[in-house]
Amino acid sequence: MDNTEQRNSTSNVIDRDGSVQFDTRRQQFRTLHEGGCFVIPNPWDVGSARYLQHLGFQALATTSAGFAFSQGLPDSDLAVSRDQSLAHIADIAAAVDLPVNADFASGYGIDPSEVADSVTRCVATGVAGLSVEDATGERSAPLYDLPIAVERIRAARQAIDQSRSGVLLTARAECYLVGHPDAFRESVRRLQAYAEAGADVLFAPGAQRTEEIKALVEAVQPKPFNLLVVRDIGLSVGDIAALGVRRISVGGALALTAWGGFMRAAQSLKSDGSFAGLAGSASYADVNDFLAADLRTRDI
Repeated sequence: MDNTEQRNSTSNVIDRDGSVQFDTRRQQFRTLHEGGCFVIPNPWDVGSARYLQHLGFQALATTSAGFAFSQGLPDSDLAVSRDQSLAHIADIAAAVDLPVNADFASGYGIDPSEVADSVTRCVATGVAGLSVEDATGERSAPLYDLPIAVERIRAARQAIDQSRSGVLLTARAECYLVGHPDAFRESVRRLQAYAEAGADVLFAPGAQRTEEIKALVEAVQPKPFNLLVVRDIGLSVGDIAALGVRRISVGGALALTAWGGFMRAAQSLKSDGSFAGLAGSASYADVNDFLAADLRTRDI
């Protein structure tokens, strides 16, 4: 079986009565964005996705960073190919019964037609939503010029509409993450333009100050705003909800938490000959018993 066939067999998950379940998940995902605030955590593999579902989260999102690191690669479109990304997204969407939003990096394309083609392929994995960012990956010009960035979002919108899938489109303004000198104002300018181009959800990863978060929410209303929280910023989920944020994601933070424990334990073992770094780890029985019980609940 080649890569394309493997992806297709993974993405077309059929239940016993032969109906495809992704339409239901897409409607559930859309409903989640209509009011209130929810946390959409980011698993990096099937095991972490199954556990997050077990905890009762209502939706999940992939993490390009978490997946890349698990493959021994940096978080970059150049390092992680489109086919690798699509196969991983399909694996996560097939592994759970929840809506899944794809962290689809910069859309795996430079010009709008390339983005449209990639988005069409991403929709076919069974996701309920996907995000496209406006970072170029180039240090000299880290963001696409706004007219081009808008056309890329418009192309993604058209590809989703042509699929008639109901997949939600999230547009990301990467101003904070690339160190733009006026990240807040530029984020507002870009997000409003992306909303006009057809984005369903707006996202400016890196915003942390309460007043800026609230202003970003207000700038894109009535469309929902996604907030990225990768460390303790002194706000609870309730605090963030009170600011009007509709969706909270954690990006690669859960994967980095796992990496942090692993690195500390490995470094202590090598440098000190100490096993102290293994303290506080999950027990074998807890993890194995959860996965054994979880396996019995799956349709296989």
